[in-house]
Amino acid sequence: MSLFSTVALGMIAGLTIFIGLPVARIRNLSRPIHAFLNALATGILIFLLWDILSRASEPINQALDMAKKGDAAEFVTLLVLFVGGVGVGLLGLVYFDQMVIRPRKLGGEASPFQLSLMIATGIGLHNFSEGLAIGQASRSGAIGLATLLIVGFGLHNATEGFGIAAPLSGTKPPSWAFLALAGLIGGGPTFLGTVLGFSVQSSEVFVLFLALAAGSIIYVIGELWHLGHRFQLPRLASWGIFLGLLAGYGTDLLLTWAGI
Repeated sequence: MSLFSTVALGMIAGLTIFIGLPVARIRNLSRPIHAFLNALATGILIFLLWDILSRASEPINQALDMAKKGDAAEFVTLLVLFVGGVGVGLLGLVYFDQMVIRPRKLGGEASPFQLSLMIATGIGLHNFSEGLAIGQASRSGAIGLATLLIVGFGLHNATEGFGIAAPLSGTKPPSWAFLALAGLIGGGPTFLGTVLGFSVQSSEVFVLFLALAAGSIIYVIGELWHLGHRFQLPRLASWGIFLGLLAGYGTDLLLTWAGI
């Protein structure tokens, strides 16, 4: 598959995130529906965190096997990148929140628009690593695998759009320009990752961006969890988290079933 074809299809896979974003413009959502969508987004992100950590562990475990044979350089490098990436992704957002966002918060809490952009950033870092996988598979000649990755990640990104839109439900409907920005932040990195993955084969880059995504998503989950407590609807929230986990896991099972 040529670079142009790979990049074009990678862009399509990333832009499917826009499928779920229009939910944010639905007017007059009730408080229970808002609480459910917030919990649904939390469940999707919890699954993404588990998925990210699992994917990042694969090359690290492979390097650990090599370290047992006396070659520990790659293992140490990947481990440092992983730990550093999670730290930067998590603590970077904490400090950015305290120094930049917090002074603009109302009542000490992030606005729905700020929270939505944070979610989009975490998902974007995750999708960058997915783009790397698409580009690397295509460059290595595994055209069938690359095609399945594009289809599977495209389906997966569609559910992530709901996660970005959830904090905006029940508020003043966001503009189409804002949704376009959030979609580009969340889905655009799939395109960028595809370009880099086609050009460079690097486990280090793959692990680093997965780690950054993990750290940022840990922070966002905490913010959503705090927001969910305000609704005082624990049973509805539990169902939302459960169904969000199922949505993420279900699309992941499709990838596994397809042999990805």
